[in-house]
Amino acid sequence: MLAYVTQIVPEPLLRLPRHTSICFHPSLLPRYRGGSAINWQLIRGETKTGVTVFWPDAGVDTGPILLQREAVAGPDDTTGTLYFKTLFPLGVQAVLDAVALVREGRAPRIPQDEARATHDPLCRDEHAGIDWTRPAGEVHDLIRGCDPQPGAHTTAGATLLRLYEPRRVDAPADAAPGTVLAVGADGVTVAAGGGAVRCARARGDGPKAAAAEVAHALGLHVGSRLGA
Repeated sequence: MLAYVTQIVPEPLLRLPRHTSICFHPSLLPRYRGGSAINWQLIRGETKTGVTVFWPDAGVDTGPILLQREAVAGPDDTTGTLYFKTLFPLGVQAVLDAVALVREGRAPRIPQDEARATHDPLCRDEHAGIDWTRPAGEVHDLIRGCDPQPGAHTTAGATLLRLYEPRRVDAPADAAPGTVLAVGADGVTVAAGGGAVRCARARGDGPKAAAAEVAHALGLHVGSRLGA
């Protein structure tokens, strides 16, 4: 199982096993090829996800499909929760089922439909900057898609602030995007376009902690502006 692996196995090595090799990928190929498939599915608000076991070739996630299993991405799933609670156990079972098909001589090789193929880059800091003027739903999806890595980020004064474990909440219609609306035990609430996002955890100059704790350490309060 090769989720989060970014090194490419040389093609000759793939043919060394007697039945060649199989590979696990945490999306429904041919969509979301690449090493950050889970991140990008959540960033783009996908609700249907799944896993694919395929026969790897010289390309990146391009080989024929052996089997697939669908799953649901919850509205508040993060990359971490979706992988560990859903796609990892589903993938383990899918690989076991795939090995059984290979052993029985019944494993198919279904070509991927290149007309439906998408490929995304590794999700890095350059993709994780928060624009609070964007719709609250998009901001929420960016934060959860970058949780735990690389961590969606904004600025609090001169400090780079990373936010985690978001939930969408309502906001006053006149709230300026990026304005801190609340700081409490349940997190820090920040206005975005047409709504707000409350994040339970955050990280500034120190380790990840409760968002309210980080906010107090940075001197943030109701009315503070992030990303200014």
